[in-house]
Formats: sequence, C-alpha cells, structure tokens
Amino acid sequence: MSRLAVAMTPQRAADVISAEARRLMARRYEVSWADEPLTAEVVARLAAGSDVLLTSWGTPRLDRAIWAGGDGPRVVAHAAGTVKKLIDREVLDQGVAVFSAAGRIAWSVGEYCLAAMLTLARRLPLFDTAIRAGGWKQSGFRGGELTGRRVGVLGASSTARALITLLRPFRCDVVVYDPYLDQEAAAALGVRTGTLEEALGCPFVSVHVPDLPGTRGLVSARLIERIPDHAVVVNSARGPAVDQGALLEQVLAGRLFAALDVFDPEPPQLGESVLSCPNLLLTPHIAGDTVDGHLALAGYVMADVADWLDKGVRGPSFVDPASWPIAA
Repeated sequence: MSRLAVAMTPQRAADVISAEARRLMARRYEVSWADEPLTAEVVARLAAGSDVLLTSWGTPRLDRAIWAGGDGPRVVAHAAGTVKKLIDREVLDQGVAVFSAAGRIAWSVGEYCLAAMLTLARRLPLFDTAIRAGGWKQSGFRGGELTGRRVGVLGASSTARALITLLRPFRCDVVVYDPYLDQEAAAALGVRTGTLEEALGCPFVSVHVPDLPGTRGLVSARLIERIPDHAVVVNSARGPAVDQGALLEQVLAGRLFAALDVFDPEPPQLGESVLSCPNLLLTPHIAGDTVDGHLALAGYVMADVADWLDKGVRGPSFVDPASWPIAA
C-alpha cells in the first residue's frame, strides 16, 4: 500500500478534505496525519519515505532538501491554489509530479464573477441603498441585463474559462485578450480573440491575469478612461493588474461600476467616499472561498494523483513544468 502524508493542520484538513475523500484515501493509502504546530521540520519528517505528500494553505514551503536523500515523495498534491510559494521549479524538473486544485477553485471564482456582473448590471447595490434610506421605486436609474452583451475577458486562465462556461446560457459575445490564446483555442472555447483595447471596450470587463511583471499595471489609467460609460469592471485576479486609484476615481464619479475582490495593497486602506459608494462591490479576496469549493479540493487533486499513479495520465490538476513561467 502506498504511503500518503497529510501535511496540514487538523483545522485545515477539516476545511479541504471531505468525508468521502477521507474514505477514499484510507482505502488506498497508509495515511499519516500532521498535528500542530506544523513546522518545516514536521513536514520534512512526514515527507520522508512517503509516496504522496498532500498539502494546502498553511503548509510551510517545501525545502529542496526533502528530496536530497532520494526518499522524498514522488507526488505533491496541493489542495489549494498556486504552488509557486510552496515548491521550487527545480523539484519538478527532478521528476516530482505536482498537482494543484487551482482548477477547482477557478469554478468558485467564475461563480463570483458572474454574480458580481449580474448584481451590478441590475444596480442592486443602488436599489438596496435607496430602500434602506426609506425610498421605494427609483426614477433616476434602472438596471440592465447581461444577456446578449459583449464581455471583455483579460487572460484565458482557468478562472476565465470557468466564467466563459457560466456565460454560455447568456449568449454573450465574449472577447478575450490573451497573447497566448490562438484562434483555434479561442474557437474551442466559443469566444473570439481581441486586443486589450477591444476587450476593455466592452460593457462588461473581467480581469483574470496572473501576477507577473508583464501584467502589473496592465489596465492603466489611460485605458480605464476608454472603458465605456456605465460599464461593469470585475477584478478577482490580482490587485496590481489594475490601476486601482484610476478605477476608483471613475467609479466615484459615477461613470463606472466595479466589483473588487483583490486590492493593491492587501488589505486596502480605503477612504470613506469609497466605502460608501453604491457603484462599488467590495469583498476581501474571497472569490474562490466557498464551503462547497474548499471541501472538494483534496478530492479534486487526489483523483488525478490516482490516475497518475495507476495509468500515467495527466489530469486537469497536473502542474505542467513548461507552463510555470506564465502560471499564476
């Protein structure tokens, strides 16, 4: 029986490992569980002699020394998002297979983006503010619809693809800006490619780029000025991708609507005018954080680990070393 080490605290394990996943793990593996405190030394002891190391948020960074003696795990399964802060690229080059649950988290993010678009398109925060102030029907504004509208998507990441899937019933004309997305791949997604300016020229814009040197400041103040009046802008990706000050200025002026789940810096320091602005939906970096989504994370990666060990099949959670430079 293969050996599986769970390198996460009991609290985190309860958060990301469903009862069904625990049963499957117990049937297939000899499982070792970590206790608190979860230090780098504890993780190294758990990893030694294990075939699979299951990690999540809160797991200390995996030192390359874990594999120096030749008895390090041949698989790392990360029941969380990016693995860039967990493991060095060189470890992957040594043949260690790494899996990430970022693809499952992407679905939660996609739902958030869709919910934010619909909420702001219908002007629900404005109606909510008005009725709380004693008002009723409003003659000064009306909500709009998402159905049949153009949606600009920046980046063809897993979160973007989840949103694109969710948009299909709305028959939207989706324009994707991504230098790495070719026409054939775009056609398979049911979208069309466009320039950054074309994507930002849509009445709905959703940002899905990773935090890389080339994406910081991607949505500049100049480009924000060219976004159409009354457009809805959603940023669930990374704060530095958007000139936050310039966007907030346009939102406060009443020209744009925005949903911000990420900020630069985090947590943000926002003034009273921003905090009281009904054109703005603010959330604390929780687009991918749901009860259902978290409980599915371990099962998501461990299913792919089983296929890898049994058949050598790369499932959707497999981290391709070749994609490391452009991954989130």
